[in-house]
Amino acid sequence: MLSERTYPNLRVRMFALGLVTYNLGKDWDVEALISNCVKTGFQAVELRTTHKHGVEPFLGRDDRISIGRRFADSPVRLLSLGTTCEFHSREKKVVDNNVNEAKKFVELAHDVGALGIKVRPNGIPEGFPEDKTIEQIGEALRKCGQFGERYGVEIWLEVHGKHSNMPLVVKKMMESANHPLVGICWNSNPEDIEKNSVEKSLNLLKPWLRNVHIRELWDKKYPYGELFKLLKRFRYSRYTLAEIHSSTDPIRLMHYYHALWEELST
Repeated sequence: MLSERTYPNLRVRMFALGLVTYNLGKDWDVEALISNCVKTGFQAVELRTTHKHGVEPFLGRDDRISIGRRFADSPVRLLSLGTTCEFHSREKKVVDNNVNEAKKFVELAHDVGALGIKVRPNGIPEGFPEDKTIEQIGEALRKCGQFGERYGVEIWLEVHGKHSNMPLVVKKMMESANHPLVGICWNSNPEDIEKNSVEKSLNLLKPWLRNVHIRELWDKKYPYGELFKLLKRFRYSRYTLAEIHSSTDPIRLMHYYHALWEELST
């Protein structure tokens, strides 16, 4: 485990800090990811597809076992796989292809020891009934969840896309999916905020909260302090994953980010 001497608040906080490879870690292989996270106190990673880590469905059995062991033997948890699978298209064939791709990532997640995969909506198509799109997304999520049952892998819908990132719309998607392995990945969007607060939006989606993405903590337009207090109140005990821009000095940035996260979340 990470050193409590270096990061003493790890003993008392219910949730921990991790990293999404989009975009700070996009150019790191698995060894560099683990090493850099250990150096800076990041306890988990979400491996976004197409990045240098190379953890993709085309990997063979031996490579999958090797990657799983590398993370299992380290202090850094391989939490999730970030896919670009999306289910909002008006074309059934496109939706079916994305469901099949998500299933491949479910199998991969199982083999490398990840808890879940991230999928997304990427908007609500214009000129098509919104309720039909929501129902379609819910059905696709349910199929993925049912497939995930075989492997013990969760499906996390990122709160993402134009209008499809509105909390009330996402709530309807979750109600349509109606599967215990299907939840949401909170994405720290401006649309979460109502009257300078995210409490109403988080309360709306709390029953399905499975993962949390956080962005630039210095940006006071988003109430991260309140978000962290609410997560503690709701007894959220997983990870808050930093999804931040790349840097010419990434280790220094990660140290600063961790320090600010400590300040805001304690």
